[in-house]
Amino acid sequence: MYPIPTLFDKAVTISIATFFALLVHMPQGEAAENYQWVQYTSEGLEARVITQSTSCPTALVDGVQTTMTIRAGHGANYPVTVCALPLPSIIKTIAVGDQELPLPKSRPQRILLLGDTGCRLKRESVQACNDPVAWPFRVGSHLAAATQPDLIIHVGDFHYRETPCPENNAGCVGSPFGDNWDVWQQDFFSPVDKLLESAPWVMVRGNHEECERGGKGWARTLDPYPWAADSGCLGSAAPYLVDLVGITLAVMDVSTAAEDAADQLQATHFSEQYAALAHIDQPVWVAQHRPILALDRIQPELAGDNKTLALAAKQGMPSNVQTILSGHHHAFEILDFANVSPIQVVAGNGGDELSFEVPVNSDGLVIDGVKVNYGRAITGIFGYSLLERVNDTADSSWTLSSFDYNGKLLMACELQGRAVVC
Repeated sequence: MYPIPTLFDKAVTISIATFFALLVHMPQGEAAENYQWVQYTSEGLEARVITQSTSCPTALVDGVQTTMTIRAGHGANYPVTVCALPLPSIIKTIAVGDQELPLPKSRPQRILLLGDTGCRLKRESVQACNDPVAWPFRVGSHLAAATQPDLIIHVGDFHYRETPCPENNAGCVGSPFGDNWDVWQQDFFSPVDKLLESAPWVMVRGNHEECERGGKGWARTLDPYPWAADSGCLGSAAPYLVDLVGITLAVMDVSTAAEDAADQLQATHFSEQYAALAHIDQPVWVAQHRPILALDRIQPELAGDNKTLALAAKQGMPSNVQTILSGHHHAFEILDFANVSPIQVVAGNGGDELSFEVPVNSDGLVIDGVKVNYGRAITGIFGYSLLERVNDTADSSWTLSSFDYNGKLLMACELQGRAVVC
């Protein structure tokens, strides 16, 4: 086993009991005046603000007052204004109101991974959204903020409250549902208020952000591409790149990739996107919501791989792609394929109903014709993961640690190129 990192020697450990005490005085539906953060987009770094006002605030950029522009104004079911301000790479400080926003580190050392964080309300699948044990994302996001990340990657599926809370269900009574601001606020923005202030973000679109689900809210608030219309029915955009210095992160939208049977047209499209990464002259990680080769259950048959993406990878995955960062399965998984395929990391245990059927040891199993050399998983436990550089010179060497929402270390692995040791 890889030596356990001393994460909480460098950060404040906060117990879940402490957060429960705080939650007594912080109702789940409490509204903030503004939400503000910095995220990477297809055009570079951008500051965003969500405000109840119909106009945008002024930002202080290196001491100079700069007016943000409206990305998306008030609309049906969205009585908020989303503001944006592109940020040049040379700036040193930015503040909105009395809040200074985090800017990228020149060489990020610690990357927080979160995924599948919303509270599920979908017909017969009902989570107790009002219970911080059954849905602990608010607690967990505050704990994750205390780890002081340099970058936060959310691997998709923010929006989960799709149908009404059943009558007389105390666990979710009063919860909103549908594609509207109330849901986006309660599923994501309110729980991550502290985390938004901690580090710049990379937002990955999940299948819950497809047009018929949470697409409108995604397109207005988090989509890394310019907002064009209120339909929320976005096509699969071209990948954009984030330079992590020594690693290039390619952010892909595979939210609509057909899963159970390969779609040849889609596979060709995604294979071309993968193949285009070959020209990058340093190792590449891909952040995409749906994993390519992973496991969602072991019986009655192996399941969890995406047939379309697996075909695309066979047709176009270049050798410089070392790791795929995904969510979609509600567990933590890491799989090594003996250099035949990139490492697959799944960090989908952020808040939604957990999966208990992922095999904790998948050594030797074959997924879509590819043998797992080394595979481990953590099931049935909410949490988050941290990627940390081993040192300042080894760009391909990182530790990946999985924590629960008490801050307890569950697994520690070393990633070296396409190889994993836990």
